Amino acid sequence: MEKRSLRKEKVGTVSSNKMDKSISVVVNRKVKHPKYHKFINRRSKFIAHDEKNECNEGDTVKIMETRPLSRRKRWRLVEIIERVK
Repeated sequence: MEKRSLRKEKVGTVSSNKMDKSISVVVNRKVKHPKYHKFINRRSKFIAHDEKNECNEGDTVKIMETRPLSRRKRWRLVEIIERVK
């Protein structure tokens, strides 16, 4: 039996849902500056697959790494943690 490695999971906020079955997710993280030791906000943007088109802008979601689904999509939606009010 072949053992599959663990897939990365990230939690972020939906910034756009204008695409069909796709969402844009922004993941924020804090990084310590190597010289000044001050924490800096960094953000990464991922395109994720949303099969049922159920996410709205502002929702907090969990995404998981997957095989390439299109030119830019390598993540898929796992769950919606919190809906925007």
